[in-house]
Amino acid sequence: MKVNWFVVALLSAIGLSFIYPDASRSNWLESVINYGIGLIFFFYGLKLPFQALKEGLKNTRLHLLIQSFTFLMFPLIILIFYPLLEETDFEIYWFGFFFLACLPSTVSSSVVMVSLARGNVPAAIFNASISGIIGVFVTPLWLKLFLANTAQAVSFNEVIIKLIGQILLPLCIGFLIQRSVKKKITPFIHYLPLFDKTIIALLVYQSFANSYLAGVFEKVAILELIVIILVVLLLFFIIYFSLGILGRSLNFDTKDQITARFCGSKKSLVHGSAMAKIIFSSSPFLGLWLLPLMIYHICQLIIVAYLADKKVASIS
Repeated sequence: MKVNWFVVALLSAIGLSFIYPDASRSNWLESVINYGIGLIFFFYGLKLPFQALKEGLKNTRLHLLIQSFTFLMFPLIILIFYPLLEETDFEIYWFGFFFLACLPSTVSSSVVMVSLARGNVPAAIFNASISGIIGVFVTPLWLKLFLANTAQAVSFNEVIIKLIGQILLPLCIGFLIQRSVKKKITPFIHYLPLFDKTIIALLVYQSFANSYLAGVFEKVAILELIVIILVVLLLFFIIYFSLGILGRSLNFDTKDQITARFCGSKKSLVHGSAMAKIIFSSSPFLGLWLLPLMIYHICQLIIVAYLADKKVASIS
């Protein structure tokens, strides 16, 4: 498998946050990240293919299955364990998993992997795109159950307004003006993913550095980290194989089964990082809450890339 330089950049950002955490408190870094988040979603809007979205809209049953797993099954699986961990030392880790479970699906890697595995690409584009829009409202709605204890009294309405202003509004503006600027941005379109990844790497650095300075990671044992990785892998495979079983039960064709599995099992590090920054920016535990998402992101990239390649080999 090829080296994924984004994963390398994320791991480097985490390493740098422990070696040199003080830069995370600089005003320029805060400004770059805040404006960068808005630009990420503005560029997403510029790149959204209208025709593919229109074509993907037709497959209603597939969309309902993917979105119900993304925003319903994922959170419910984690939520049922809350009574067991409430008021224990593991409650803070549980919230990181719950935050992960409430997030929308990722856009670019879902589409790329579905395309590689020869799935239904228009449906993948539609689901990945609409998932991010739904997540602006549904993710904080789930988090509202615990928001008072974790977001330092930031109200639900404030969260929604911030998410709309920094995520949904830039995305809509980019989508609305894409036709008028398409020729101008075409030569630069391949640079946009590099910009996205740079901002996310900076955000990861800032989050982990702030948590390190607050002493949050001092109590994280190696055994606990191993348990987090194992739970992440278990969660991924529960969702992945459940989607496969349901896809066959609903008589989906092979392309739609691939799309259901690959889109329904993904979680977006871009949306997760941006939402965490907006909702929990003042919390010293932000790095710790992002940890399950970071691990899940790396695992999903490696596992789904392998599975996609395996499906292509089996078809060939």
